[in-house]
Amino acid sequence: MFMNNLKFRNELKHVVTQADALVIRSRLSCLLRPDQNAGPDGRYHIRSLYFDTPENKALHEKLEGLPIKEKFRIRFYNHNHSFIRLEKKIKYFGKGTKLKATLTKEDVQSILSGEIGFLRDSDQALLRELYLRIKTERLLPRTVVDYMREAYLHPAGNVRITMDFDIKASISSTDLFDEDLPTASAIDKGLCILEVKYDGFLPEFIQDIVQLNKCTSTPVSKYAACRQYM
Repeated sequence: MFMNNLKFRNELKHVVTQADALVIRSRLSCLLRPDQNAGPDGRYHIRSLYFDTPENKALHEKLEGLPIKEKFRIRFYNHNHSFIRLEKKIKYFGKGTKLKATLTKEDVQSILSGEIGFLRDSDQALLRELYLRIKTERLLPRTVVDYMREAYLHPAGNVRITMDFDIKASISSTDLFDEDLPTASAIDKGLCILEVKYDGFLPEFIQDIVQLNKCTSTPVSKYAACRQYM
């Protein structure tokens, strides 16, 4: 892994109550631009399929608080199967970045059925890496994570603030295309996860909006929460 070639962003995570989220939303909506993918209610749906080894390497790296860690996931938005991405999420001493590649629904179905030869021959480096990881580390689909997200953007500092609600874990299946996928709440419904991502600096007025000075940053992980629920 060549860290020097990657662009990392600062990442802060907080678990807040729904009541606090309402206050934060009222402030953000006045001063920041909402994400263009949001629906009329200001939210959009995210479904992700996470991979891990049989020994749960990614899960243990998170629970043990290792400063360098990574995990693979397949993700789409608003149940739109025409735009699917493979993502490799990398954390490096509190900062994060993502590598991305595109997949088709047929590609994902092939991966789920164990037919991965096409990954080896792909012109996308991340797909070839996934093939190598499946072969050498025995990566396999572990859980599907579902949630609703609100997102707000600000150009200064390239700030992106998200609030994730109604976080659910799949119970007995990793078929992320199943519209009736059995799921259960992985985090108390009275809570949501607030994430603040930015490049070089975080404007002071945004710090005030999200009340970062009154929150304690926590290394919460939706993947870990869902796996621990299971």
